[in-house]
Amino acid sequence: MSNFNVEDINLDLDSIDTIDSLDDILQDDSSLMTAENKPLKKDLSFFHNIPIDVTLEVASTKLVIGDLMMLSSGAVIELDKLADEPLDLKVNGQLLATAEVVVVNGKYGVKLIDVVDDVVSGLKT
Repeated sequence: MSNFNVEDINLDLDSIDTIDSLDDILQDDSSLMTAENKPLKKDLSFFHNIPIDVTLEVASTKLVIGDLMMLSSGAVIELDKLADEPLDLKVNGQLLATAEVVVVNGKYGVKLIDVVDDVVSGLKT
């Protein structure tokens, strides 16, 4: 059996923008074959400790610079979501789920309402 080196994998990390694209690269890369031409077992546990940004997006709006410059304390900006709509939970800018705000041990938390299926299934493979 031949030795496997991480250096043998030709990955351009800057071109990987989602877990799905990384998964496609790992599946398609012929350098992940053993001497017997059997694919190596895919172990993505290395990625479990990579930090990600999780954000809760309440709502948004667009302003022109002139309106922005006229804002002062007490100004109210109307946003694009209704008050009772679920909020968007995003991971590195990509929608993961809709959620609602909860309080956990005196701090804000989120309760997931609807998880985007294709994102989660891509993470589990």
